[in-house]
Amino acid sequence: MEMVILVDEQDRATGTACKLTAHQQALLHRAFSVFVFNNHGELMLQRRSLDKYHSPGLWTNTCCSHPRPGEGTLVAAHRRLQEEMGFDCELQPRFSFIYKASLDNGLTENEFDHVFRGVYHLPPVVNPAEVHAWKWIGVQELVADINTHPERYTVWFRIILQEYLSQLEK
Repeated sequence: MEMVILVDEQDRATGTACKLTAHQQALLHRAFSVFVFNNHGELMLQRRSLDKYHSPGLWTNTCCSHPRPGEGTLVAAHRRLQEEMGFDCELQPRFSFIYKASLDNGLTENEFDHVFRGVYHLPPVVNPAEVHAWKWIGVQELVADINTHPERYTVWFRIILQEYLSQLEK
């Protein structure tokens, strides 16, 4: 049973919960999202495994997940990048924010999300239990495709990408 760290609005830990319970009850919990770019400024996307219990087969950012109780968020981001995409790279914290979004299967994401950016140039060696496919895509092309076909992308990625792009403008 995978556990997540419950937090308050200032990202102070308040306890733990089973990941599924946190999503069923919309409990605010700590998460992270990793955006990895290549030297052409393209973002590496992953298409979630078709066997995922929510949002299967949808395109999303390079990697995202939750730190385990007692695990630092940056450490967890490196761990999951390796577990999902088969590589690691330097990650820089960009910003944190809270978002809430309804998922399929009656689940809700209610996350205090820490967003990291990395640079990597080689093809990943994806874990097929986590990732169905991957691709590099330019940001303008990505935004245009999300505007035309939002159903192809995870709801949290659409929210986080919008926040990411607004942070770049500041």
